Amino acid sequence: MNFFKTVHSFFYSEILGAFLDKRNKRPRPSSPSTTPGPVPQQSAGASRGVSITLPARSSPMPGFSREPKARREALAKQLPLKEGRKVAFHPPPAKGASAADSEDQWILAVVTKCIHADKNRYEVHDPEPQDNGEPGLHYNTTLRNLIPLPDTGAPHGSPSSLSAYREFPVGSTVMALYPDTSVFYRAEVVATPQDLKPAGKANTTYMPAYKVKFEDDDNQEHLVAAQWVVEWPGT
Repeated sequence: MNFFKTVHSFFYSEILGAFLDKRNKRPRPSSPSTTPGPVPQQSAGASRGVSITLPARSSPMPGFSREPKARREALAKQLPLKEGRKVAFHPPPAKGASAADSEDQWILAVVTKCIHADKNRYEVHDPEPQDNGEPGLHYNTTLRNLIPLPDTGAPHGSPSSLSAYREFPVGSTVMALYPDTSVFYRAEVVATPQDLKPAGKANTTYMPAYKVKFEDDDNQEHLVAAQWVVEWPGT
């Protein structure tokens, strides 16, 4: 009898441990209320969740292209990207991982310099510490692997300001920063900043936000600040 109790206890501990480990790697906050309020600012060093495998889709947001010439033309008014600019960055595959496995992986990174004054080439820093506790890595990359995020410190109306970025309509497939992580995931827009804007007088404290549903996330809805929501680049 003691033997069976020991075996049962062992398997229960293993299963519970695996469940908690999975949950802690990608926090799942409760769904926000329908009344929008101030959206917490996501820091560049927020904890990173584990990338999940999502069903492949065949096409990116209309008009979006990762080809070098198209990227330069689309971002011409923002180039060169300035030091400190936050971006969604598609890193190279991790050691032992295939390119296909990491195709949908985009992380939050910071531009540290433009390489040799070439508007297409940049060094970016991953602020997330490595698994061994060492500082995050620096990468040399190109615009093909970067999506500049709206700069909340830029003057209103400037090419890099939030006001210059398009508002994605309900039903759009976008890429959004999952709450409390530094990883972007594919999501569907449920409500736009215009939909969520408080009625009445202008609210100077209101932070434009989207309500989104992330894929493979139990149909939960989350509020994500508009500065962390960009076009989905496709596969």
